[in-house]
Amino acid sequence: MKSNKALLVTLSIVLISGILVFGIAGDYKDKQLREGTAMFFPESVDFAGEIAPLQITDVRERLDRELLINANLDATTALIIKRANRAFPIIEPILKQYNVPDDFKYLAVIESGLINAVSSAGARGVWQFMPDTAKEKGMEVNEIVDERYHLEKSTEAACKYLLAAKEKFGTWTMAAASYNGGMNGLSKKIEEQKVTDYYDLGLTEETSRYVFRILALKEIMKQPAKYGFSIYSSDLYAPIPTKSVEVDSTINNLTSFAQSQGINYKVLKIHNPWLRDKKLLNPTKKKYEIKIPI
Repeated sequence: MKSNKALLVTLSIVLISGILVFGIAGDYKDKQLREGTAMFFPESVDFAGEIAPLQITDVRERLDRELLINANLDATTALIIKRANRAFPIIEPILKQYNVPDDFKYLAVIESGLINAVSSAGARGVWQFMPDTAKEKGMEVNEIVDERYHLEKSTEAACKYLLAAKEKFGTWTMAAASYNGGMNGLSKKIEEQKVTDYYDLGLTEETSRYVFRILALKEIMKQPAKYGFSIYSSDLYAPIPTKSVEVDSTINNLTSFAQSQGINYKVLKIHNPWLRDKKLLNPTKKKYEIKIPI
């Protein structure tokens, strides 16, 4: 009987201790969240030098939403930061070459997470081009070759689109929004609502969040430690040096071709994801640049 009472007392103490610890931990986490939100919210933000009007309540709250969401997507955001170390050195000089602001690399981030993503609607690659739009911008898209998976060529195509959108709408912010909502879609909203500023337009849920997601990822990726991401430089995915091999004829067997270059089929496809088949048919003698890792 005494042993049962002792056991009950012990269990009660453990239970009470657990509740106290859980309560303290919960309070601490809530305190961190409250303090973190105030501490981490930036005083000002801009996209391509265009200042976001954070003095407007809904604008401030929409940015706050995206900062909180992406700062707490621990694995996803950490992977993006790691991938950027490899992808940005390819994207940045192309943006500069076309006089497109550097901030547009963050548009690629929110489109695909810097991987060759595939959407349910049929968009492909880092820049998420639909087939018809890709062809309009000069990319080859078929069962053998799909240049939407070619980072350099798809970045060039994105630049061409963004320059046309900037010419049409007058600001880089609206050009970015049109990448999601479409030029025709934004034009209709402007005509209906009689305003031309992205931050004044009532848009679809996805497009209304789009620029704020870019702003949030820009803030987090530029200052990851500030948002709780402690990633060492040694953890970042390093760029892999490659050489280019020019081919202007059919390759009937990519496995044999890869072996002739001192690599295997898997490695060939990793560095040339635009090669979509086990062969490269080339009856027109088109020149292709195939990357071979050094």
